[in-house]
Amino acid sequence: MFLFNYRYRLKCIFKDRQLMFWTFLFPILLAILFNLAFSNLSSTDNFVKVNVAVVQNQELDQNPAFTQAINGADDLFIVEYTTLVDADTLLKDNQIDGYIVFDPDLSLVVNQSGLKQTIIRGFLDDFEQSSATITTIITQNPTALDSGILAGISSRTEYLKAVSASQSNPDPVVNYFYALIAMTCLYGGFLGVKEVVAIQADLSAVGARINLAPTNKLTVFLSSMLAATTVQLLELLILLSFLVGVLGISFGNQLGYIALTCIVGSLTGVTFGACIGSIIKNNEGLKIGVLIGSTMTMSFLAGMMSADIKYIVMTKAPILSYLNPISLITDSFYTLYYYNTHTQFYTDILLLCGFILLFSAITYFVIRRQKYASL
Repeated sequence: MFLFNYRYRLKCIFKDRQLMFWTFLFPILLAILFNLAFSNLSSTDNFVKVNVAVVQNQELDQNPAFTQAINGADDLFIVEYTTLVDADTLLKDNQIDGYIVFDPDLSLVVNQSGLKQTIIRGFLDDFEQSSATITTIITQNPTALDSGILAGISSRTEYLKAVSASQSNPDPVVNYFYALIAMTCLYGGFLGVKEVVAIQADLSAVGARINLAPTNKLTVFLSSMLAATTVQLLELLILLSFLVGVLGISFGNQLGYIALTCIVGSLTGVTFGACIGSIIKNNEGLKIGVLIGSTMTMSFLAGMMSADIKYIVMTKAPILSYLNPISLITDSFYTLYYYNTHTQFYTDILLLCGFILLFSAITYFVIRRQKYASL
């Protein structure tokens, strides 16, 4: 009877077009829209070198230190040496961001203000300050030329080293896709609601027949929940394959932990839907409305609509993150991708397992107490 009902519920789920759209096609459509919207988000942060021209004249020839300094800043500037007339032409045609000229003092000519112009101005200010410092030292202490002090002033030493705290480079885009997967897991609640409705005699004809049949209602319900979880895992597997194979979203190489997250996340979604379906006594439409409203609220707090919201929740009300299954699923993928340890991952999984037990217990006790005076 268990296997028969399992196969029967699988067929019913796959034939429900509306259900398959919301649990399968809708997340894929959202993933495509996310990819179109965020595909160039990371590349916008890449630094582009500043195009700058230096006017060649007699004053420049008398300042070889400046030529050496700006040539050494090749990580900031693309330098072009030209005449004053050509520099004006290049600036008017927007082929350079500004040009530098000694006339007789060091000056910068631009036709607009912006980040690149500020970078040039900052470089010139730094050079002038260093030059003034060296002039002052030589004037007050001519022996500094032989003591190596000037070499220390003109050189730049970095005392800070950027070290990644994670095994992957930060990417602000992946969190949106992780939240999308978490939302898909909770959308398994549609399946859970359907299975609860299917055994309630006052809401469906199937439920009436099940309650009249000489079979254990709990056995029938467990087989139905297993069928719902199977479908949810299959849909999640296809979604992950689409994200990785088509959209190129990275989840790291810890496949075992990723699979565990998917299984636990799917069970959380299905049991969450079953819990809502059991405690709300009205029609199926209200159950679905509550499920959608709660799922979207949790998705919002997990940063699916804006990553800043997730940060605000973590800093202002961190308890909400631990009470939000979507946030826990998102963090599970996030920790697998970024961090070298699994402490936070195990914490998230254990909390999700706690939610599964809570939702299952509530559903069991509510359904067990349901009695019908007549059918």
